[in-house]
Amino acid sequence: MDSLKHQRFSEFSHEDKFFDSLKADYQEFPAWLDKKSDAGEFAYVLYDEAHNIEGFMYLKENDDASDISPNLPPGNHLKIGTFKFESKGTLRGQRFLKKAFDHAIASHSDDIYVTVFEKHEHLIKLFQAYGFYKHGEKETVNGKEFVYARSMTEVNGDVLLDYPLVLPAQARKFLLAIYPEFHTRLFPDSKLITDSPDMLQDVSHANSIHKIYICGMRSVATMKRGDIIVIYRTGDGKGPAYYRAVASSVCVVENVRHMDDFPDVESFIKYCSKFSVFSEEELRKYYKERTYPYVVRFTYNLALPKRPNRASLIDQVGLNGTQGFRWSHFELSNDQFAKILELGKIDESFIVN
Repeated sequence: MDSLKHQRFSEFSHEDKFFDSLKADYQEFPAWLDKKSDAGEFAYVLYDEAHNIEGFMYLKENDDASDISPNLPPGNHLKIGTFKFESKGTLRGQRFLKKAFDHAIASHSDDIYVTVFEKHEHLIKLFQAYGFYKHGEKETVNGKEFVYARSMTEVNGDVLLDYPLVLPAQARKFLLAIYPEFHTRLFPDSKLITDSPDMLQDVSHANSIHKIYICGMRSVATMKRGDIIVIYRTGDGKGPAYYRAVASSVCVVENVRHMDDFPDVESFIKYCSKFSVFSEEELRKYYKERTYPYVVRFTYNLALPKRPNRASLIDQVGLNGTQGFRWSHFELSNDQFAKILELGKIDESFIVN
């Protein structure tokens, strides 16, 4: 299994063959690597099982963006300085882009921008899918590059174009319970730990933007695109759920489908396999048995730095603590959702009212 690491430039090989195409496109690239190494800077580096480099992304916070035309609006700019990955039909592009969004939120950036040659169509399509638009051009000694930018303050009213922002004003809010064994696999940076997680240091292989959850709760069929989900990790059996069960993450619904919506098992597997925690064998079993017929696809927007436990959710948020009431899936009021965010100590930059 491959591994994404946040490393100093001095910690990875500048002679890895992965960099050959970048050296061909940018004549100054070798000197740039050395300069960043001397400065002690960091980049995200993806390794395969043989420890060969298969992905790379460098981010520059507080960039002045002075060398692009037209100029970006005044503000705090995050630049994706260098970005390349071998796709291999996986979610690698998403994983890198999620890191860029995490940095943009953490650094309170007003926008993100990247320069890219026209020939790199796969990168351009990736950026466009998440709200980047062609802003302008940049003339360099290596040729003309296009500038793609993405505002972190303006909204489009779309789940993907606005990702990772959460727009609660008109959206319904729900709590969705997930068992611990599935939760850790779906939400790697929402694991139960004593200290708050640093999203920027998370290097889990499972850190993708999209998630799929398969369940038998009929009520999930009422959810629509744009609805907000608070993920509730149920008790783990290591103590009373009153203290161990927690709200961990905030997600946004893309769609909800029933297994009957798929014409055959192959189309079901194709839809689910990249984003679910289940193996192909498990998916085939679920499709055949139809015990868990509902397929919820959503974006993973943020992990709560502090996880309100069941006690807090009852005593401070006002959720129903009556014995016999199951916390599987139910709607939250606006006030309840706002209180969960308050207790979760989320960065307010994520929320656009």
